[in-house]
Amino acid sequence: MQILHGRPVADKVLAEVKAGVAALKQKTGVEPTLAVILVGEDPASQIYVRNKKRAADEVGIASRDFLFPQGCTQAELLDTIRRINADPALHGILLQLPLPKGMDEDQAVAAIAPQKDADGLHPMSLGNLLGGKPTAVPCTPAGCIEILDHYGIPIEGAEAVMVGRSRLVGKPLAQLLLARNATVTMCHTRTRDLAAHCRRADILCVAAGKPRVITGDMIKEGAVVIDVGVNRLDTGKLAGDVDFESASQRARAITPVPGGVGPMTIAMLMKNTLLAATRQLGAA
Repeated sequence: MQILHGRPVADKVLAEVKAGVAALKQKTGVEPTLAVILVGEDPASQIYVRNKKRAADEVGIASRDFLFPQGCTQAELLDTIRRINADPALHGILLQLPLPKGMDEDQAVAAIAPQKDADGLHPMSLGNLLGGKPTAVPCTPAGCIEILDHYGIPIEGAEAVMVGRSRLVGKPLAQLLLARNATVTMCHTRTRDLAAHCRRADILCVAAGKPRVITGDMIKEGAVVIDVGVNRLDTGKLAGDVDFESASQRARAITPVPGGVGPMTIAMLMKNTLLAATRQLGAA
C-alpha cells in the first residue's frame, strides 16, 4: 500500500513557482504581490494565513496584510476589496474564509476582481472551470489532481467517486476529474447507500467534513483514496474523513492526514497568484 505524501509534491510545485516568479521579475521588474484579508481572530484562520505568508516569502511573492482583528462591517470589507481591485501593485487576493457569523461570504467573494482571484472561488472562475476553460482553479481540488499526476495514477477512464459537494472542494474537483475523462459520481449527505457508490470507485475522493465517515469496508480493493478532510478529535489529534487504518487494508494508495492534501492547498495558492500576476502584467 502506497502513502501519497503531499509534501514532496508541494515542494515541486513551489520550486516551479519560485523559478516562475524570478523569471517574471526579470522580465517586468515587478514583484508579484498577494493581498491577504483576514477578518476576526479565528485561531485556525490565523495559522493558515501565517503558513500562506511563509510560503509566499519562500517563493519570492510579496504579501500585504489587510487585517481586521476586531471585525468589520460588510460595507468596510467590500470597500477594502474594491480598493485592492483598483491597485495595480496587488495581483492576487486571498480572502480568508470562513468569515465571522453574520457576514455575507458570497457577496464578498463575488466582489473580488476575477483577474485577482487567487482562491479560484469567484463565480466567474467557477464558471470558466465548468465551461472547460479554467482560469483560477480552487486550490485544494487543483492540489488533489497534482497529487494523482505526481504519483502516476491514471485518471482517464477511471470510475471516480466524489463524496462531498461543497463549492470549495467537491464541485470543482468533480469538474477537474471529468475534464480528465474520468467517469464521475457525486455523493452527498442525502445519497442513498453511500457505501455501494464508494465501493465502485477506482479513485475515491472524500471531502465530507466528518471524521472517519468512510471506512475500509466501503472501499474497493485496490482503489486510490484522496482524503481531503481535516478534523480535530477530542484527543487533540487530527483525523481525516476516511478511517485511515481500515482503509489502508484495502486501498492500494491513500493520502495521509495530516501531510497529504494539506500542503498542496498553499502550493496551489502560490501558483494561482503567479498566474494572476503574469496575466495582469501581460507576460503570459
